[in-house]
Amino acid sequence: MAAASNLQSEDQFLCSICLDVFTDPVSTPCGHNFCKNCITEHWNTSYRYLCPLCKQAFSIRPDLRVNTLFSEMVVQSAQQKASSSSSEQVSKPGDVPCDVCTGTKLKALKSCLMCLASYCETHLEPHLTASRLKRHQLIDPVENLEDRMCAKHDKPLELFCKTDQTCVCMLCPVLDHKTHEFIPLKEESERKKARLGKTEAEIQQMIQKRRLKIQEIKHSVDLSEEDADREIAEGVRVFTVLKKSVERGQANLIDTIKKKQKTTEKQAEAFIKELEQEISELTKTRAEVGQLKRSEDHLHILKSFPSVKVAPPTKDWTEVSVRPPSYEGIVVKAVNQLEETLSKEKKKLAQAELKRVQQYAVDVTLDPDTANPFLILSDDGKQLNDGDVKKNLPDNPERFSDSSCVLGKQSFSSGRFYFEVQVKRKTDWTLGVARESIKRKGNIPLSPEDGNWTIWLRNGNEYKANACPKVGLSLKSQPQKVGVFVDYEEGLVYFYDVDAAALVYSFTGCSFTEKLLPYFNPCNNDGGENSAPLIICPVK
Repeated sequence: MAAASNLQSEDQFLCSICLDVFTDPVSTPCGHNFCKNCITEHWNTSYRYLCPLCKQAFSIRPDLRVNTLFSEMVVQSAQQKASSSSSEQVSKPGDVPCDVCTGTKLKALKSCLMCLASYCETHLEPHLTASRLKRHQLIDPVENLEDRMCAKHDKPLELFCKTDQTCVCMLCPVLDHKTHEFIPLKEESERKKARLGKTEAEIQQMIQKRRLKIQEIKHSVDLSEEDADREIAEGVRVFTVLKKSVERGQANLIDTIKKKQKTTEKQAEAFIKELEQEISELTKTRAEVGQLKRSEDHLHILKSFPSVKVAPPTKDWTEVSVRPPSYEGIVVKAVNQLEETLSKEKKKLAQAELKRVQQYAVDVTLDPDTANPFLILSDDGKQLNDGDVKKNLPDNPERFSDSSCVLGKQSFSSGRFYFEVQVKRKTDWTLGVARESIKRKGNIPLSPEDGNWTIWLRNGNEYKANACPKVGLSLKSQPQKVGVFVDYEEGLVYFYDVDAAALVYSFTGCSFTEKLLPYFNPCNNDGGENSAPLIICPVK
C-alpha cells in the first residue's frame, strides 16, 4: 500500500506532455497542470486551444501563470526523494554487495571490469584517485562478474562478433572466429544504446498516449454519468407527471361517481319525504273515517259523510321510480385523459430524443461507383432518382447491377451517426444502412440476415420495416423527411419521422462486425408517379 501511495504521489508531479517532473507548473482554466514550456509549445503548434487531457476548447488563448503553491510542492517532493537516497546503505537481498567489505557488507556503488570486483563508496575511492586505476572501466554494480570472462580463453570479453552476434575475447578472432567481422564492445554497445534510446522514446510516447487515454476514458465516464443523471431526472419528471395525472384522474373519477350517487340519494329522499307526507294525511283521514264509521249518531254520519267518502288527493306514484345512475364511460373517459397526458409526454420525450441523436449528424454523399446505371445522381452527391434510361457505366464489383440502389461514400465502423433524407412526393422508396459486403449483383434481398437494416414505402401508403419477417408500420402521418440513427456498439438502428419528431421503427440487438454505409433506393420512376428525388438534407 505504501509503495502504491508513493507511486501515486510521484505521478501527481509528472507533466502529462513531457512525462517528467513539472518545471514552472501552470494551471489551465479547466484545472489541469502542465509545464509552462510544454503547454506553450503545444498550443504554438495547434490551430485550436484545447486542453490535452479533457479536450476542453478555449475561444481565446488562456493567460497562464505559474502555480506557486504547486511549484513549491514539486520542489519539496524532489528534495525528499534526494535526501532519502543520499547515504550509504547496507546490502540487502537482491543488492550487489561490496567485495572488499569485511563484516557487514555495504551496497556496491560500482563494479570494475578490469578487477572483476564490486566496490562500495568507500572502497571505490582508489579507482577515482589512483592514476593507474582511473583507466579501469567502471559500470553500475553487477553480480557474477566472472560471466564477463571468455569461458574458453579466460580473457575479458572486449569484442563483439557481428557474424555470430555474440561477445568474444581478443583471442577468439585469432583462434575460433578467423573469417568473422568484429567491432569493439563499446561501439556495438553505443549502437544498441542508440536503438534503446529510440525504443525508450517510443515507449515514453506509448505511456503518454495511454495516460491521455486514461484521462479520455475518465472523461467519458464523467460524461456518461452526466447523461445518466440527466436521463434519470427526465425519467423522474415524466413519471411524476404521470403519477400526478393518475392521482388526479382517480380523484376526478371518484368525485364524479360520488356526485351522481349523491344526486340519486337526494332525489330518493325528496320522493320519500313526499310519500311520508301523503301517508300522514291518509292516516289522518283513515282515522276520521273509522271514527265516523263507529258513530251511533245517524244525523252526524249523514252530515259528515260527504267530506270523508273520498280519499284525499294524492300523487300517482305508479310511474315514479328512482333509477340508478349510469356510470358507463366514466372510467373510459378518465383513462382517455390519462392516455392524452401520456401521449403529450411521449411526444416531448421523442422530441428530446430526436434532438440528442441529431447531435451525431454526419455529412453523407452518394457514391457514384455503387450507383445502379438507371439512377441519376446530382453533382453534389445529395440527390438521386430513377432516370428510366440505362447509362453506359463500367460494371465494377461495387456497382448494383439490377436493384436501383446506391450507397453512401462514408463508412462507419464505430460510434454513432445520423443523417436525414427527404422523401416528399414519393410513392416508393427504401432507406437505411447496409454492411460493406452486401450483395451488389442481381436481386438484393432485404433483411438484417442479408446485411441491411431498412424500411420502405410502397404504393404511396404501405410502410414496412424489412425485418425477418417484415413488419407493417401504422403511422399517424406520412413522413416527409426520414432520420436514420445508428449506434454501432449498442447494435441499434432507429428511423424517425423528423417533422413529427416520432420514432417510426427500431432495430435492436444488432451485431455489427464490419463497416456500415448509408443505403438508398428511390425505386422505379413509375411513369412519372414516383419521379421526385430522394434528397440528403442538412440536419437543422
